[in-house]
Amino acid sequence: MPFKNFLFLSSLALVSFASGAAEALPVLSELYYDAIGSDDGESFVEIHGLPGTDLAGFAIDGINGTNGAVGPTILLSGTIGASGLFVVADRRSDGTSSVLAADLLANFDFQNGPDSIVLRLGDQVFDALGYGSFGAGEINAGEGSAAPGAVAGASLARRFANVDTNDNFADFIVQGTPTPGTAPISVVPEPGTALLLGLGLSGLASVSRPRSDRSGAGIAVGG
Repeated sequence: MPFKNFLFLSSLALVSFASGAAEALPVLSELYYDAIGSDDGESFVEIHGLPGTDLAGFAIDGINGTNGAVGPTILLSGTIGASGLFVVADRRSDGTSSVLAADLLANFDFQNGPDSIVLRLGDQVFDALGYGSFGAGEINAGEGSAAPGAVAGASLARRFANVDTNDNFADFIVQGTPTPGTAPISVVPEPGTALLLGLGLSGLASVSRPRSDRSGAGIAVGG
């Protein structure tokens, strides 16, 4: 499939991808790009997000690791269901797919890597996954260190669909059996969320105490 190369990488994307910071949900939760035999109608991308999220306007781009060319691009539509997972599956020319859990069918074929895929809304990057072994001068458009490349028949799956540390190597594992439409969910908040909550409660407690209770030592509050 031909790649469409535009200035997306040289301006917005290269800066955003290099920063490796996902903005918010939704995020990429599983990628199956190399089936045993033909990939046609077999591959899929799974997204995790809040149930009820409207995906109209979102897109998934493939990013060529060799030269940064962008493509294929999947234009998303539909709504994330009660499970919090949304599966986009490759569509054969006859309109069918082997991915029974698919919420959306589209015609795409992501390369075996080293390459990346990016989930974005307009120019805002929500998540990015780089996979494979990138050499000098090659472009990893993912977050942090690249996830390992998956062998034929295996997928790349997030350890917990709702935990994103902004490092692909830490967040994704090679999964021998792809699991479109199902994913483990962590009951423990993400470190960033827990830290912010703790800091917020600590700050609230500090502000609510009478000034006479505060020690003169430490950080001064106010002028």
